[in-house]
Amino acid sequence: MNAARALRVVTMNSINKISTSLAGVFILEPRVFGDERGFFFESYNQRTMAELGITEQFVQDNHSCSGRNVVRGLHYQIEHAQGKLVRVADGEILDVAVDLRRSSPTFGCWEAVRLSGANKRMLWIPVGFAHGFSVLSEKAHVLYKTTDFYAPEYERTLAWNDPELKIDWGLQGLPIVSEKDQRGTCLRDAEAFD
Repeated sequence: MNAARALRVVTMNSINKISTSLAGVFILEPRVFGDERGFFFESYNQRTMAELGITEQFVQDNHSCSGRNVVRGLHYQIEHAQGKLVRVADGEILDVAVDLRRSSPTFGCWEAVRLSGANKRMLWIPVGFAHGFSVLSEKAHVLYKTTDFYAPEYERTLAWNDPELKIDWGLQGLPIVSEKDQRGTCLRDAEAFD
């Protein structure tokens, strides 16, 4: 179930922080400087991120390229859990975070945010959440930083189409899902965080 959204915006020097319905998950809107030559913006600055509440150290950068109607996820690592800072360099996705913290009042709730090369928004997803996205454009290049290394032995997949979650992926055709992601576990049977 998607929790009700209550937006709160905090502005730092170069980035707006927009709250979501899930505690700890927030949208970052960088200040973009553009003219006839193109644009420039700071996509990561350790000092600014710390002021916004992201104090974790990033250890890995990933780049994913997918076509329209691809659904990736919902992934998480039960040990060596990863916080993720996600953005789109080109194209558009619907980025989804699902709260898997059993002690959280929003356990089992999800948030979906449109990220695109045009809006330049980023989504911070801390440890304790499953993450996935669907591609809304012809193609999308997704970049994300992680706070721990990929550990396949601890990776788990929450079912992207769990009937209890009822996530609307915004697809304009049949979903394209990997064999691994098709075998995802429903929330009621999934390993979760305390």
